[in-house]
Amino acid sequence: MGGTFRFSFGPWNIHEGADPFGPQVRESIAFNDKLKIYKELGFDGVQFHDDDAVPEMNKLSQTQIISEAKAVKAGLDDKGLTAEFVAPRLWEDPRTIDGGYTSNDPKLREYAIERSKRCIDIAKALGTDNIVLWLAREGTYIREAKDSVGAVEKIVEALQAMLDYDPDIRIMIESKPNEPMDHTYIPTIGHAIGLGLLTTAPERIGALIESAHALLAGLDPSDEMGYALAHKKLWSVHLNDQNGLKFDQDKTFGSVDLRRALNQVRILDQYGFGSNGEWVGLDVKAMRSQKAEVACKHLANSKNIFLKLLAVSRSLDEAKIEQLRAERDYEELEMYIIGALLNK
Repeated sequence: MGGTFRFSFGPWNIHEGADPFGPQVRESIAFNDKLKIYKELGFDGVQFHDDDAVPEMNKLSQTQIISEAKAVKAGLDDKGLTAEFVAPRLWEDPRTIDGGYTSNDPKLREYAIERSKRCIDIAKALGTDNIVLWLAREGTYIREAKDSVGAVEKIVEALQAMLDYDPDIRIMIESKPNEPMDHTYIPTIGHAIGLGLLTTAPERIGALIESAHALLAGLDPSDEMGYALAHKKLWSVHLNDQNGLKFDQDKTFGSVDLRRALNQVRILDQYGFGSNGEWVGLDVKAMRSQKAEVACKHLANSKNIFLKLLAVSRSLDEAKIEQLRAERDYEELEMYIIGALLNK
């Protein structure tokens, strides 16, 4: 069964080029102008943080938040776009310096949960039941700062509060081992799936796998995807690439390791990813050196690389692969794959 692929990205992937060592190098583009670019690049899905849809939401009432989100939904409909998911942006607020759900301050944990409920309000107004949780600051800089058992219990408490708030939402946990924290409590997809088992609705807890996050954990992204697929929990992906075990680079998909990228495309296709409405999401950033007029090529290039690798994967002789596996001739299998990538 082949996959069915449609593509999404978040407006943060069209950005100004600032990094920790220097200011922005490109002018900001208004949100509505970013939406116009989606169809031009061949994308149909929009990923949202809650405050992408409703800026300054902490200053607004619940009614105002929903009203503003409905206005964004009308704009999406007008452009033929679909909201894939909404994620609460908890990591930038001063109240989440020590984590949101795992903060040692119960009042700040309450803020994080209430913000997550407003995120759900926004998602429903945008027409999606998908909530993504990147547990960015749910970890520690020093181990003694928090009790790890209690931290997991607090994350589960937040998950349960969200599940109880709306019976239709699905929560996709986007795991990452480090950055911004030195160590996070949910570093891999196995951890994420395990969390769901501690709630009353594990069938509504799934996974979003980001290529770079798996690599930062020292794992192969396609293997992480395979693990989630075996559990029927791979509900979205963030495809990109990564140059080594450093900061999260969000490089163009396949730009570092084409073979690694091929294996991600291949496993998604072989196991019918997209047949239940899943999106192929990108989380890629333009290089800081890119001029403004060509600062969206990373998105178009990532999609094109995916489709070219899909063609390579579908051109492979599956009977030959099975024969080489049976003969345990992995050197020949390796050369067969490399030859396909080299078109030789």
